[in-house]
Amino acid sequence: MNSPLHIYKAEFFKALGHPVRLAILDALRNGPLSVTALQVIVQADQSILSQHLARLRSTNFVTCRREKTTIFYNVQDQEVYLFLDLAKNIYARQLRLSEESLAELRIAMHN
Repeated sequence: MNSPLHIYKAEFFKALGHPVRLAILDALRNGPLSVTALQVIVQADQSILSQHLARLRSTNFVTCRREKTTIFYNVQDQEVYLFLDLAKNIYARQLRLSEESLAELRIAMHN
């Protein structure tokens, strides 16, 4: 039951299973950013940001490079955005369905 693929998928989802890590990936969508820039965009303390970046590094979602005293992070595989965009589309569809259900309920309550 614990095939290597299932184990990988479970770790994949765990790595993406935190809003800060998703915000980091969204921030890196257009290219590399320094830790300082990420801190401003994500609005997280440096210690929190470092923990989440370490998790994304350990699961190969991001890579880092140092230029003098500045560390830059970049997404290793841009196809992760296909997955994240798919999740966004599913979320939007679910919101639409909820809105439609609420509209139907409002109509039923006024009749």
